[in-house]
Amino acid sequence: MEHFEITGGRKLSGEINVRGSKNATTPILAATVLTKEECILSNVPLIEDVFRMVEILESMGSEIKWLNERKISIKNDKIDPLKMDVEKVKRLRSSILLLGSLSGRFDNFKIYHPGGCVIGKRPLGTHFDAMAKMGIDIKQKEKFYLVDAKKRKTGKIILREFSVTATENAMMLAAALPGKTIIKIAAAEPHVEDLGKFLVSMGAKIKGLGTHTLEITGVKKLCGTKHVIIPDANEAATFLIMGVATDSPIKVNGAREEHLELVLEKLREFGADFKIGKNFIQVIPAEKLKAVSKIDMRIYPGVPSDVQAPLGVLATQAEGHTLIFDTLFDGRFNYVNELEKMGAKAYILNPHQVVISGPTKLHGNGTKSFDLRAGASLIIAALVAEGKTVIEDIYQVDRGYEKIEERLQKLGAEIKRLRNTK
Repeated sequence: MEHFEITGGRKLSGEINVRGSKNATTPILAATVLTKEECILSNVPLIEDVFRMVEILESMGSEIKWLNERKISIKNDKIDPLKMDVEKVKRLRSSILLLGSLSGRFDNFKIYHPGGCVIGKRPLGTHFDAMAKMGIDIKQKEKFYLVDAKKRKTGKIILREFSVTATENAMMLAAALPGKTIIKIAAAEPHVEDLGKFLVSMGAKIKGLGTHTLEITGVKKLCGTKHVIIPDANEAATFLIMGVATDSPIKVNGAREEHLELVLEKLREFGADFKIGKNFIQVIPAEKLKAVSKIDMRIYPGVPSDVQAPLGVLATQAEGHTLIFDTLFDGRFNYVNELEKMGAKAYILNPHQVVISGPTKLHGNGTKSFDLRAGASLIIAALVAEGKTVIEDIYQVDRGYEKIEERLQKLGAEIKRLRNTK
């Protein structure tokens, strides 16, 4: 077990590069199962969720080679789902993405209950309903799901909600089925679109990428391909919010304006501005941060739930009251109690609403990373705070942010990764 030790209260400067999208890489890794031919992925982020998915694939028999630091070759001609590593699946929420790809290739298999972030209930009913509409029979057992995919079929799928991973599972299965499948109430996030582009490069035809209605014409045999993963919009947003919160004009390379339009607009409401180039966004700090009356987390292109916690930290430094409204998940406000320990003024109204008042001086404290995005937000809080902060359970941060302490050190942050002695 390791922890971060951060001494805050200083401005940052310089440039930081955005790595490949976590939320694009894990489904694309799962989608490689759809073909026996070699797939080559570039701009792969070196993060724990990606390593776990790679290990799950390897446990089934995937031949995986790292061609360079961020380029990977995958060949799945000899995989066997019966050999799937149970413990790795239990640690990774994204392992549920294998449901769609394995259903497209195997008649029978079992998949274990997935793990991941502790951010409230995230039922799989939308996944199972979509799969059932495509002819997949799933029986829940105590420790796993038993899947019978012999009767898989194309059709019209209306998802029960805007679920990113359910959309991706349905897309992967549809790509492997000859004929046309319509998916309505589909998620439209950039990483969903990136998966779609990957499936198109494998031979599927997809209309409507980036919208809430997808028309997919699959093929019996998908081919190998090469693909470059898009930059991580959530990571870019984290760094931009970090710059605004610490009053630092940092330059975020790889940030794409078209993926962050409403996030940028909310940051402008706080008082910040930005210099936007072809492949970068640079923070122009606010002369004075002012509260935003309401920030409402919504599906894309709305402000994503994944940046809610960093925005909550920013609100502690803004004059006035900010109401944050997040209906997408329970448990997204775990970080608020940790902020209060650091001096923040916050009041949780209910599981989906919190009011944060500012500006308040934060001070260093001992804290814990409950989930991936909460961990990133506590790093921002520690950089803002006076004194030393220790953040435990940083594996959660490593799940989605590659070597974040090394990258922040280059901006002038005083942050160290230390091994627990107990």
